[in-house]
Amino acid sequence: SSQNFSEEFAEAARQLRKEAPRIQFGKIDVTHQHDLRKEFNIQAFPSVKFFVNGSREDPIDCKGVRKASTFITWVKRRTGPSTVLINSTDQAEAIIKADDLAVIGFFRELHNDTVEVFSETARDVPEMPFGMTAREDICANYGIQRNSVVVFKKGKPVHNEVLEDGGQNKLGLTRLIKTFTLDLVTEYNIETSVKIFDVPVENHILLFTPAKSETFNEIYKNYQSAAAEFRGKILFVLVDTNEARNGRIFEYFRIRDIDVPAVRILNLTSDAKYKMPADEVTVENLKEFCQSYLNGKAKQHLPSEEIPQDWDKTPVKVLVGKNFNSIIF
Repeated sequence: SSQNFSEEFAEAARQLRKEAPRIQFGKIDVTHQHDLRKEFNIQAFPSVKFFVNGSREDPIDCKGVRKASTFITWVKRRTGPSTVLINSTDQAEAIIKADDLAVIGFFRELHNDTVEVFSETARDVPEMPFGMTAREDICANYGIQRNSVVVFKKGKPVHNEVLEDGGQNKLGLTRLIKTFTLDLVTEYNIETSVKIFDVPVENHILLFTPAKSETFNEIYKNYQSAAAEFRGKILFVLVDTNEARNGRIFEYFRIRDIDVPAVRILNLTSDAKYKMPADEVTVENLKEFCQSYLNGKAKQHLPSEEIPQDWDKTPVKVLVGKNFNSIIF
């Protein structure tokens, strides 16, 4: 809630006042400050913007940060080094084991485009510690080739991304690393919905199925297998159709009991929905559906009511998805 958010924001301000007195925190109620709302194009609430060097031009958006500790990390990484320089295996181990998640960059040298992309990514992912090294002995200790970014979960490597020379798309790397703040498949509920929308992946695939069914375990295993392949490109979400509180999301996708298990892809930017053509939720079918969607070959799904019998009776015609094209165009 906004109240919670304000408290965390105030807590970050209190802690940073001692550590970094030059950083000022302020809050604005834009319901009374229409000019400021318009100038800074505030559309979502709450919004946090970071102004640098006294300039009101192009402030930096601070998105998806909810806790005081993450705010503090975000600000520190904007005003100082965004990653820890690792000089020993012990230091690497300390970072890897301090949190549930850690990201380490193993590089050939510490000053090139690839390292710059890594450092910029660290600024945008304050939820986890970032470290980097170019020391051959440390890379050898983990058996990792240089120019790799490795995500460690609970002390073990769970993803190794080899970066091309000359860097990589920062947004792509940010998306990939942020997905590790969620489970491989995230169950949709009131608590997780905020987290799901905070991860900057615009393609979501949703599996609608009852969690208490004989086929659930097999279907879920298939879904997880496909999820591992598309991490960072498509976010995999599970919607339990036995859960009454998920009613609104069934309505939004027009899913009926008779339709489940059902698989849909949603593009958050265009709001376009896509239906998996195959009925069976196999690894093969899921991969084919995801790949055809990413290649731009999937057909958009336009669920529609049946055409009413009296749609043509009055001067104002009744339109539904099924007769919209033929009547309008």
